[in-house]
Amino acid sequence: MSDTATVAAEQSNTSNSARLPLDEVIAEIAARRDEFDRLSHVPRDVIAKLKRAGVYRAATPRRFGGDALAPAQFLDMIERIAVADGSAAWVASFGSANVYLAALPLHTQAEIYADGPDQVFAGGLFPVQPAQPAEGGWRVNGTWKFASGCKGADWLGVGIGVGAPTAPGTGGKPRTAVFRPHQVEIVENWDVVGMQGTGSHDLRVADQFVADDWTFVRGGEPCVDEPLYRYPTIAYAAQVLAVVNLGLARAALDVANHMAGGRKTTTGAPQLADRAYYRIELAKAEAQLRSARAFFYDTTNQVWQSILAGNAVTADQVSLLRLSATQIAREGADVVQRAYRLGGTMAIYRSHPLQRLMRDSMVVTQHAFLGEGNYDGAGAVFVGVPPIPGYL
Repeated sequence: MSDTATVAAEQSNTSNSARLPLDEVIAEIAARRDEFDRLSHVPRDVIAKLKRAGVYRAATPRRFGGDALAPAQFLDMIERIAVADGSAAWVASFGSANVYLAALPLHTQAEIYADGPDQVFAGGLFPVQPAQPAEGGWRVNGTWKFASGCKGADWLGVGIGVGAPTAPGTGGKPRTAVFRPHQVEIVENWDVVGMQGTGSHDLRVADQFVADDWTFVRGGEPCVDEPLYRYPTIAYAAQVLAVVNLGLARAALDVANHMAGGRKTTTGAPQLADRAYYRIELAKAEAQLRSARAFFYDTTNQVWQSILAGNAVTADQVSLLRLSATQIAREGADVVQRAYRLGGTMAIYRSHPLQRLMRDSMVVTQHAFLGEGNYDGAGAVFVGVPPIPGYL
């Protein structure tokens, strides 16, 4: 069976299948996470189950049969998946990527969702490659990096330059060209120390035509008038990635709590739960995680309720979304490291669960959307001076 036929069959099976409880899918993810690392991607059968759990219709417009979930609902789903496995959560987070597709013309979106609302969109958008003009569209060539989840995608996007960055309607942002998977080569070169299961391989396109109607500006004006598509697109993209570290931090504290009652030293010293330093550090880490999480979800819900009330999103709101996302990414990673230090020498073994959690959490903090520069951007907004370009 060809790749195209396989994708079509899976879409048909998904649309005809009953919904799966997310907890059931999470349990399978936890049991198979070593497999994801070994394969360097999340297999299609797991993607199909995530579809049945509603992950890949969460950002599909309701007019096309999707759920268009409130951001906090989707973020909670990704956080729960991340407790089981960071790579699977990272890949699942791109269930939010369909908000990008809302900037496509409605007739193009209708084609995308013709087989159902559970569509997986992945992409490698950088480095942006120049596209050559052709009648009705563009001729595309190039290679792009970091296409997380590309092996399970129904649609693939690549970043193209089609003129001056200051062209009207672009806001200085590049365009994204949308292709069927058979038009794109996946270069399997993802070899990293964390998030190995995300399959963030390179994409390569060789002399493919894309019509204008199949390109959009990421974060551009949506063609769908529903509340979700008024939520700040780029801020949301940062949030869905950052929230993975909340789940990883929760998993790390669960490991530390389990170790506290069950581990005795070879010297016969008291178990960890009986040691004051262990209890104090565990409590501090718990407070740190819960504080960052509260800031994150409180900000998310405030902005969402404001949108539902019919208000335009303000620069202050976008900045708080960006700041809270950056904060949970870094605080989550710090909580994981605190748990790792509590793990002592046992935590240095590759087989120890804290090893995977530590490596995965550090990858989250390296994403461009979650860099240290966001603190500068937020500070600029607080004091009323222009923030760094691209922050808002």
